[in-house]
Amino acid sequence: MTTRAPKTLAPGTLRDRLIRLAELATTPLLPSDYLDLVAPLRSGSALRGRITAIHRETADAVTVVIKPGRDWRPHAPGQYARIGIDVDGVRQWRTYSLTSSIDRADGCISITVKAIEGGTVSNHLVHRATEGTIVHLDHAAGDFTLGAELPAKALFVTAGSGITPVMGMLRNAVDRLEDVVVVHSAPTADDAIFGPELRSLHRQGRITLIERHTTTAGRLGIEELNALVPDLAEREAWACGPAGLLDGIEQHWTELGIADKLHTERFRITPIVVGEGGTVTYERAGTTVEAEASESLLDAGESAGVLMPSGCRMGVCFGCVIPLRNGVVRDLRNGEITSASEGDGVLIQTCVSAAAGPCTLDV
Repeated sequence: MTTRAPKTLAPGTLRDRLIRLAELATTPLLPSDYLDLVAPLRSGSALRGRITAIHRETADAVTVVIKPGRDWRPHAPGQYARIGIDVDGVRQWRTYSLTSSIDRADGCISITVKAIEGGTVSNHLVHRATEGTIVHLDHAAGDFTLGAELPAKALFVTAGSGITPVMGMLRNAVDRLEDVVVVHSAPTADDAIFGPELRSLHRQGRITLIERHTTTAGRLGIEELNALVPDLAEREAWACGPAGLLDGIEQHWTELGIADKLHTERFRITPIVVGEGGTVTYERAGTTVEAEASESLLDAGESAGVLMPSGCRMGVCFGCVIPLRNGVVRDLRNGEITSASEGDGVLIQTCVSAAAGPCTLDV
């Protein structure tokens, strides 16, 4: 009598069958969709975070504390991260500086947001967001940081929400900086984001704080800055704020021959207006077209004779990914809004993205 060995399944076969069975049982959702509901911050999933606290800073600014998912990578103080949040059923993405200490015991990060007129996301975060909300995250980026070697003398010049990346630096390095001057402008003392914390650091002798209240004293000029900080040419400098302030500082540092000692960060200060369709500029091709809201950026470009990278044309293979230089687009599958300004490094799939206002593509 011949004994036949029991039949064995190929490696992974039983697992694959179980997964397939689970998929059939949960159609049209996948098992991963249910995992997202119960464990949205788990490793291996899309990077997300949960809002754990919201602290009021001023009448129109809050600090949002976020517990990031397990795949979050540590950031360098001064960097920013893109945050995605659903507002009225549409996922919106914006970029905010990280203001938290990097060694928080709870592993949380924080962003500090000032509401701007017409700003969909900033007003939502300041006035409507609640603890427990799940947000989407991109890893931190940006080179507006202190760097590996700390300077002997440092100068920070900020205005409005321009203080946010600088506060990220100060919270992490103030005790390792020997000589720090912070020049900060705000309409009034009550409008100064982190005002109490900065004044406390000043009283403790850890920084020299020079406040400018523009409602009564007007905007800070370069000649005044020279008078307030007579040794500015000897200092490594970081500046963040409105374009006018940064333009003047960059010009002055260039005239002094010390432009290599200046680091600047520019925020987008105009609200993004989301529309239906828009003007699309294919920058390297030198082509501009008017695209309908239902027309993919890939189709619009090809119709205008632009040589576009492509693949499956259905959002699966990622063969059509290119940088969005600036502007705003809408995902044709789910209505998600993606925006970018120069330097953000945002990538989009042109086969499933349409214009939601003026936009420029790097192709």
